[in-house]
Amino acid sequence: MKKLERSLSLTSVIAISIGGMLGSGIFVLPGLAAAKTGSSVWLAYLLAAVCILPAALSKSELATAMPSSGGTYVYIERAFGPLFGTIAGIGLWLSLLLKSAFALVGFGAYLSILVNIDAGLTKYIALSFLGLILFLNILGVKKVGKVQIVIVTISLITLGLILLFGLPRTSSELLDPFLLKGNMGLLSTVAFVYISYAGVTKVAAIAGEIKNPSKNLPRAMILSLCIMTSIYVFVAFVLVGNIPLDALQSDIKPIYTIANIIGGSYVGYIAAIIGIITLISMANSGVLAASRFPFAMAIDKLLPDFMAKIHSKYLTPVVTIIITCFVMAMVILFLDVEKIAKLASAFMVMMFILVNACVIVLRETAAQWYAPPYRSPLYPFVQLFGIFSGVALLVLLGATPLLAILAILILGVLIYIYFGKNATRTGILRKYGHRPALYLLYKRKKRGQISYRNNQPEGMQNLDGKLASDAGVVVPLLGNERSPEMLVEIAAAINKREKIQAVNITEVPNQTFLDAMVEENPRIASLERRLARLGKSQKISIDFEAAVTHEISDTIHELSDQTHCDWLVMGWNGRAHSGILVSNPIGWLLTHINSDFALFKDDGVRYIGKVLLALRPGRKDKNFIAVADRICAFYNASLTLLHVVPENMPERGILEMEANSIKLLKKVDTKSTVIIERNNDSIGAISKISASYDLLILGTPQQDNWISILFGTGKDKYTEKSACSVLRLTMKDH
Repeated sequence: MKKLERSLSLTSVIAISIGGMLGSGIFVLPGLAAAKTGSSVWLAYLLAAVCILPAALSKSELATAMPSSGGTYVYIERAFGPLFGTIAGIGLWLSLLLKSAFALVGFGAYLSILVNIDAGLTKYIALSFLGLILFLNILGVKKVGKVQIVIVTISLITLGLILLFGLPRTSSELLDPFLLKGNMGLLSTVAFVYISYAGVTKVAAIAGEIKNPSKNLPRAMILSLCIMTSIYVFVAFVLVGNIPLDALQSDIKPIYTIANIIGGSYVGYIAAIIGIITLISMANSGVLAASRFPFAMAIDKLLPDFMAKIHSKYLTPVVTIIITCFVMAMVILFLDVEKIAKLASAFMVMMFILVNACVIVLRETAAQWYAPPYRSPLYPFVQLFGIFSGVALLVLLGATPLLAILAILILGVLIYIYFGKNATRTGILRKYGHRPALYLLYKRKKRGQISYRNNQPEGMQNLDGKLASDAGVVVPLLGNERSPEMLVEIAAAINKREKIQAVNITEVPNQTFLDAMVEENPRIASLERRLARLGKSQKISIDFEAAVTHEISDTIHELSDQTHCDWLVMGWNGRAHSGILVSNPIGWLLTHINSDFALFKDDGVRYIGKVLLALRPGRKDKNFIAVADRICAFYNASLTLLHVVPENMPERGILEMEANSIKLLKKVDTKSTVIIERNNDSIGAISKISASYDLLILGTPQQDNWISILFGTGKDKYTEKSACSVLRLTMKDH
């Protein structure tokens, strides 16, 4: 299967990047950081941003060269090989789960403000919500990303209000001492708050979905880093300028404290609620991201195969989700807040050192495929600054994080020794590096031990990952169609151009690593064979592709945009629309796509000889008749134009309607008739008449009741009661 690209604008990418940074770094960490350096904590946040800038620039370059899911793990593995890929995967996994565990501890503290909980029980409250997050991730609950945007917006507004009212209240007396433990205290705090900015590079993992990534990706990273640096610096300044240091240094809910000081208890409660929502959302997204790394490593044969298992029903990496949550639970139970933050920062610093090193390795080895559209400025000085500053920060974090990193290195080497023989790729350094590096890092392999992944199966040559830009109709196949052949045949009947683009789409939850689903499977091969046979027998030009996606609506929308098609034709179960409270992709697409839209409800009819066109009042009669005429010409069928009118309609009105209909039908070549049915029950009348036909063509309903609008559960009653197959058309104004 191929992953279809979706266009994310600069604004969207900035929002995603900010969302990755906003959380425990400002809602929990400032008080603990202030205890290490005094009122200069705001300067520590500023210096940490400077130290992380090289990694942001380096990841921008790497992501435009390798726009694939997996991000940092992929870059390190491609540059240094599976040994370092193993170490990096474990390090990234631990840094993310530690950051999520840190958020949950802070969440418990904020919750204790609203609910009378003993301080000793906050860890257990955090564990109970970790259990909820575990099940949400296993079940593959979607739409988390859209909710995240709302949460980020509310959090930013809250922090903005704190700055607006807190800055004028700042007391110069509370700003003393500036350096509580001298320059070394400040520098160690820089290392401590480093984890706050880790999310800035998260967007690199979706480089393949960003519009114009060579420009928008680095811009988004730098702009979001500047925005969040400003927020961190000024909020930290407001905190130390309004809260006495002896109170702030042990406070893991500082945003509640400052809100309570500025606006009183009710404002404090509101800030606590926002803190709870932000931190629980951050923890959930952290589990989602963290569980992908061991999952990806298992796919690459660097961990046991059972860790690559996907739940048969929910399509989520259930094993790695459970392991991730279990380790998080152990961290929450047995580590204090400061140790969690230190370890998270240490692992992230280590990863960013390797990211900067990746750029140097890939540029110096001059690998032929490495041609990033964006190149980091001031190479290699920016990367060297990132590496040396990172090493210095690791030293400043103290002995415990360094020992933990050493343990990860040893664990990574042991895992590689045991599983590395199954690794499917080698690093660029092994292929192109100088001999000292080769002898130091790799053992030579005997010739002939070359293995390949994702080989194209025989007979699947049509799956080239390219969409037909000249296709008149696009047919998304979601796997629930009664007969894909019949749906494609209907599309061919509607088509005014030569080619049809059929795309089999597999939607997987956000928790599932997309690359795990790209292998072709027998069902896809069978579907391609069947459609090829249909094209040959009916003399239809059909291009077939397969895609895997996290968001089916966006992907179908992108299909329409990329192909510039006239029509989008989909299978349908008769559901009328999307609800506000219950999502339905069909309803969303009806209001967002630019092409005309046809929904086909297959009733099992395989030979279409009689077509019934039931026009509702106010429809574009000429357009509907033109489509019906093309369908009848394709099937050599007859056409009947049906009008159902009220029983009390005057005879004069009926004669006028009949005359207009006959006039319209004279313009088509199809054998056609007009039926005008007097009946107050239009649904019953169409249902009864449809029994004599093979295909009923309808338009889109114009009105819905409020229950249907809220829950999206309404059925198109004309379609539901029909006794034959139904084609429902939605035509845009062109």
